[in-house]
Parts: sequence; structure tokens; C-alpha cells
Amino acid sequence: MRKLFAGLAAVVLLAVGTAPAQAAEPDKPKVVRVGATQAMDSMNPFLAVRLVSSSIHRWMYGFLTVPDAKTLQPSPDLAESWTTSPDGLTWTFKIRQTNWSDGQPLTAEDAAWTFNKMMTDDGAKTANGPAVENFASVSASGQDLTIKLKSPQASMLDNPVPIMPKHVWEKVGDIAKYDAETYPAVTSGPYIAVEHKKDQYVKLKANPGYWRGAPKIDELQMIFYDNPAAAVVGLKKGDIDLLGRLAPPDFEALKGDDTIVQWNQQGRRATYLQINHGATTSDNKPIGDGHPALKDPKVRQALHLAIDKQKLVDEVQNGLAKPADGSIVPPMYKDFFWQAEGEQKISFDVAKANQVLDAAGYKKGADGIRTMPDGSRKLQFRFSIHTDTPIEDKLAEYLTGWFKDIGIALTTKRLDSSKFTEETGTTALFDIAISGWSVNPDPEEVLATHLCSRRPTASGEGGGTESFYCDPQFEQLYQQQLKELDRTKRAGIIKQMLERLYTDAPVIALYYPNDLEGYRKDRIASITPIPEDNGILYGGSGYWPFYTVEAVTADPAEESGSNTGLIVGVGIGVIVLAGAAFFLVRRRGGVADERE
Repeated sequence: MRKLFAGLAAVVLLAVGTAPAQAAEPDKPKVVRVGATQAMDSMNPFLAVRLVSSSIHRWMYGFLTVPDAKTLQPSPDLAESWTTSPDGLTWTFKIRQTNWSDGQPLTAEDAAWTFNKMMTDDGAKTANGPAVENFASVSASGQDLTIKLKSPQASMLDNPVPIMPKHVWEKVGDIAKYDAETYPAVTSGPYIAVEHKKDQYVKLKANPGYWRGAPKIDELQMIFYDNPAAAVVGLKKGDIDLLGRLAPPDFEALKGDDTIVQWNQQGRRATYLQINHGATTSDNKPIGDGHPALKDPKVRQALHLAIDKQKLVDEVQNGLAKPADGSIVPPMYKDFFWQAEGEQKISFDVAKANQVLDAAGYKKGADGIRTMPDGSRKLQFRFSIHTDTPIEDKLAEYLTGWFKDIGIALTTKRLDSSKFTEETGTTALFDIAISGWSVNPDPEEVLATHLCSRRPTASGEGGGTESFYCDPQFEQLYQQQLKELDRTKRAGIIKQMLERLYTDAPVIALYYPNDLEGYRKDRIASITPIPEDNGILYGGSGYWPFYTVEAVTADPAEESGSNTGLIVGVGIGVIVLAGAAFFLVRRRGGVADERE
């Protein structure tokens, strides 16, 4: 199938060619199209956890603060200033005088309603629940928002929650079931969502009333692809103008195209294995069908020993990554990054992995596969990856071979993005899964995904867990770092948390991928990364790149009202030319369940 697709992709390029640059005309709308190999999981910010969703919501909604474009330190957004009490327990934010996109005034009451909703509604906690766990009360008076804390909280100025319009959202019945598909959306950020076709695209118009001033383009579109190769074809053809989160082979496929700028910078993401070490719900009831052997730390240690991370970097990531020897916080965040050293470091050692399993009583049978110490079950694990993801298929091939060398059978289980999120984050119907997180400048949120409270309820609500982890030592350290206002001391506590994850291994960090992107210089005149010095474009820690982006061409499909129809139409035409009997691109679930 891959060979057939690759051949067809070549025909697409020959038949359609690269879209020619067009001079901008003042009376035509300026449109920028961003490609994503992942679809929105929800337009509801209370529920959405995928990277593409959080990116789009950043473009739509305001927050109390945003990362500074240069330093990534908290800077004013909807909160134009703030003060805190001497004991650090009371914070008062002055909400700026501005309006929602429907003309209604934005007040502190909107922020208070947003936080109180999360504090009282399990469904509203799904995306960012831990952000309000330490809140004792939230109240509003005019433009003053007052948050009282249970204990001092070092990350107060890095709150990841978008502020929602109370006059719109208080009418919603069940937040957990609300899809937020009413357009135009009522927003306070640079853009207003005006159209969403599930698994295909989201269209956003510039917000003329945005408090910083309207963006420099008229429309921003996110086009969803379910295959990286198809997205690269789309970029080369000119169906999209920018494509981020590229796998190394796709990034290298852009070489030699003079119309495309290749963007290769240090990333903010860690890639790791998620281990079902005995998943439970938030009331400590077992859930899912994980293999019982994975409850044993010795088995998880053996898996870790059997992985040659440098080879994965060299041969799966084409050298465009760094091996991860510890931290799930990437090295770009120097203050919080932790790496195992000396005897604590788990290095590739198949012989030692076999010794660990032998000593723990997992004996090999005649077929070379080990069994549980009581002989009840073979060590046969499933490896959950995403559909149509060649780089994950390649990763699976390496892991399968290495694990076979230590007497463990691994079978690949391919899931679309929605099913993957459900099975690895709610129902726990997995053994081992590929995963990862795009980390914010303050790493509290990625650490919070491993708290007991992030496990789903028995009915599957709330949650937002990344590992179903619930460990007293980790919980205690989390609370300590929350209260520690000295940055250096707090960083030390966070490194202890990262060490705990490393040694107990509910997740096993593999590598830190570079940020690989490409954009068309005949469509994008300028775009500012975040941070501005060699930072990230799509998927960065703020909205800055797509607020500052400038287009050099008008929308070639403005007469049809949407470029999506043009893209699909061109695809069908090429397929007819090529004589193929299947549809080229289905833009449904994304190929990488990137979360944030």
C-alpha cells in the first residue's frame, strides 16, 4: 500500500506541479493554510487535549498570561497586571478592558466562571483539571479577578486555561458532551472560528476587535491530513503554505525545492513509551486489559535495558533528534531538564535485561518466549501506534526485534487517532503505546498528567492522564514544587519527580525530536517563531507566529468560498489521470496523537 501511495504521490506532483506564486491584490483576502497530520479532538477547550486543538484554541481565546515571545516568561494577556499577598495565597488579576468578538464586554466574571466551572464539573476538568486543583475560591468584582489558593503555587502565572465567555457557555448543559460547533465562535483572541468540518479543516477569520490589533492576514485555515506523505505533497503542490511536526523522512523530502524553507530547530517535545503498569480509575478500581507482567518494575526495567536509543535516533529519526536518558522535559528547558548519570543511567544492554528477567522468575519456553513466574501467561505484549505512520511502524520493527532478544513477543496494534486517545487515556485497552507531550516553558502540566487525579472516573469522564500513574512519592513531590517559590529550589524538586518517573518507568523516554517544519516562501512573506531566537512555528508555546504571519498571495480559491473543495477536487482529478481506483487523501484522525 505504501509503495502504491508513493507512486501515486509522484504522479500527483508531475500532473499538478508546484502552484505558481501569485502577486497579492489589495481587494483579495490574504489566507494562510497550515497543514496538520492530526485532527481536532474537540472544538470544546474544556475537553480538547491534542496539540492541534490547543494550538487552534490559542489562536481563538485569551489567557490570563502568555509566554513572552523572546524569553518565554509569563507576560500580560487578558490580565494586564497582577498582585499577590505576602503569604502567596491570594492573587488579584486586573482584567483588561476589551470585548468579546460578539461585542459583549469581557470582564473578570468570565474568568471566574471559567475557573469555577472547572472546579465543580468533572467534565470541565478533562483538558486542564490540575490547573485549578489548588484553587480554594475564585471571585470577581468588576475587572478584578481574585484567586485564593490552598497553598502557595509557583506556577500561577503559567496557567494553561483559556478564558471562556460566560454569557455563551453558561447556557451549555453537559460540558462533557458539548462539541462547541456553533459558528462564528465567540472569542477574545486573534482569530474567530467560523467553520469546522470534522477531520478535514478548521477555518478562522481575523478578529478585527482583538486588543492587540487584528492579525496581518484575513483568514487562517488548518487543513487535516491523515498521512504525512499526503501532507508533504500538499505543501509541494501549494494546497497548504506551512507544515509542522514533520517526521525526518518527510522533512528531508523537502530538500531541493526552492519554494520551500526548511525549518530545523530544537523541539519542545519528548517521545516516550507509555506502559500499562496496572491502570486504575480515579477511585482506584482496576480498568482495562493490560498484561499483568507490566505491573512488575523488573519487567519495565528489562524493557528499558533492551532499547538502543541512539540507534532509534540515528535510524528512525535520521539523526534529527537527541536520545532521552531520563527527563520527559526536553533539554530546551535548561532549568528543569534532568538526565540520569553514572550507575543510575539505563543503557542498552540485552544481556543485563535477560539477567533481570531470569532473576525475577520469567522463564523462556521452547519458543523463546518467557512466561509469568506462575506459568499462567506468556509475555506477549501489544504495541499501540497510529495508523498510516511509517515512522512509528519503523519504531515498532526495532522494538519487536530487541524485545524478542529478551524473550518478549511484541505485536503492533494500529489505531486511528480518536481510538488511540480513548484506549490509552480512558479505557486502558493497551499494553505499551507510543506517546509524548509538547512541554510548556513551565513543565507543571506535563508532570500533572501523571497525577492520581488525572485518571478517569469510572464513567470515563475527567482524566487527562498520560500514564494512569498514581504514586505517593510523586504526588508528594508535586505538592512540594507547587509551594516552592524559589525557582532554583523548585527546579531541584521537579528533577526529583523526573527521576521518579525514570526509575519506576510508567513511561520510558526515547528521544527528543527536533522541531522540523517547512513553509512556502512564495506564500508566506514573514513569520516570527517563538521564542523569536531560533524557536518554533506551528505548535509553539504561544500564538505569536500566527499572529505575526504575513502572506504574499491572495487565496486562489476565494471564489469557491473554501480552499478545501479545491484541494479535494484537485486530488480527485489527479487520481483520474493516474488511473487509480481509490481516494488520495482522507483528512480524518491525525497520524500522531501529539498532546499538550
